Parts: sequence; C-alpha cells; structure tokens
Amino acid sequence: MLLGCASYREWNRFFGTKNWIGLKILTSILEYADVSPDDLATQVDHARSMCEPMFYSALLEGDMGERIEFRSGDRTVAGYRAAPASGGPGVLVLHAWWGMTEMFTGLCDRLAEAGFVALVPDLYDGRTASTIAEAEFLARALDGRQAEAVVGAAAEHLLRDPAVTRPRIGGVGFSLGAGYLMRLATQQPALGAAVVFYGGSEQDAGLARETRASILGHFAEKDEWEPPVAETLRFQEELRGAGMDVTFHVYPGTGHWFFEENRPDAYNADAARLAWERTLEFLRERL
Repeated sequence: MLLGCASYREWNRFFGTKNWIGLKILTSILEYADVSPDDLATQVDHARSMCEPMFYSALLEGDMGERIEFRSGDRTVAGYRAAPASGGPGVLVLHAWWGMTEMFTGLCDRLAEAGFVALVPDLYDGRTASTIAEAEFLARALDGRQAEAVVGAAAEHLLRDPAVTRPRIGGVGFSLGAGYLMRLATQQPALGAAVVFYGGSEQDAGLARETRASILGHFAEKDEWEPPVAETLRFQEELRGAGMDVTFHVYPGTGHWFFEENRPDAYNADAARLAWERTLEFLRERL
C-alpha cells in the first residue's frame, strides 16, 4: 500500500470535498511516481475497501430542492429532489459521467420551476468529476448492474412521491445517463416519455417491441463520443417504421455536452435554449 489506512482517513478528512480534489492530488502524486493507471485503480480501490468512504462531494442544495435518500435493495442511495408547491408530473433525471453535480441538481430545479417533480439519483455515491480523465475513472469503476438497479429504484421512488400527480413519469438522461434511461424504458411501463441528450442511440429496432415510451433525442452534429449522425438518424427511421413515437434533433455546429453550461469548451447557448424548449414541450404533451 502507498498509504496506510489511518493516512487515508486523514487524507479524506482534509481533501474529501467537492469535485474529488483528493483523488486529483493522489493521481498526480502517483503519476510522478510512475504508477500505471491500473495500479492506481488497484491502490485506490484497496484503500476504499479498508477505510471509511472517501472523496465524497459536499451536500448539494438548490433553490427549490433538497438532498434525499431512498433504498435500492439493501443499499441506501442519495439523490436530489425538487418539486413545485402544487406538485406535478414526475421526471427522473439521470446524470452524465461527471456525477451528480450542480448541473444536474440545477436541472431538477429548472424542471420544478416548469411544474414537474424532478429526482436525480446519485449513481456515483457522492463522487464527482471535473475532467475527462476523472470521469473516465468513475465510469469504469461503476457497477452497471448496481447502477441499473438504482435507476429502477429511483423510478419507483418517484412514482410513490405524493407530489407526483400523474400515473406516468418522464425521464431526461445525459450521455451515460441516456443509456440507462433507454434501458429503463424497456423495464418500467410507467415511463411514458424519455428525453436523451447525446446518448442512448446504441439500440436497434427491437426497442419498439420492449417499450411504449415516446422518445425525444438531442444530438450534436460533431460528436466524437457518439455514433455518426447518419447512424443516429437511421435508427430514428427504424424506430418510426416499427411504430414508435420518436424524434431526434441534430444541432448544427455543436459537440458533445453542448447543453451543459458548466462545460464552456462545449456549451452552445442557442442550441441549449432550443433543446430545453423542445424538452419542456415534449414532456408536457406526453405526460
């Protein structure tokens, strides 16, 4: 071990704040020590298994919402919920590989302002990323089955929310979260409307046999992380041919993460505004 258990606890106490600062510094130290990425993952996983949880984000509170907890099997999972005083249709938000950052808790607030009860589950147990390298590390460490179970439990929790006024819920998923939303659409009959941002198109026409959800997709014109636009639009036509209610929009001049204001290298204000307007219209019509 690079550091003993007590040292890791002290590390966590000092650095365990938002954006996974502790892991950033630890990664830098190990890089200078010429430690390979696989060895780094082994070191950190071993430390986490021996010591108390580390690298957790700060509690996130928004203008309209609050941090909550719900059960997924024998686990307690954190999330963020926002709702208008009068209640409204439920919308499940699934975060991108950055984790449950202010971008996604803030989106719940925006949905609540628009009349929806919004919930985002934390798939990373409090950890967040601010760089691609950190996000890749978190995404690789994610247990897919466990995350899928958390998404399903979050949907059930939202359906039981007394503020939710409709029997069907909607979902909005981003990149990594879009893939989990599309899988949820095949498992949760109450999911009536799914909105995916730059993700979730790695399916086939068989999806039409597994879900009755309406789907709205927002895709970038130049996206190195997703299939080519031509393939995405071909998938749209296959789903339409199979009888699904599906619409994919491609935003000219944009790249991955164009909707996320906290990604200034990719954010496109005009495209984000149009995508948001289309999203609200879609959810209001389908729910």
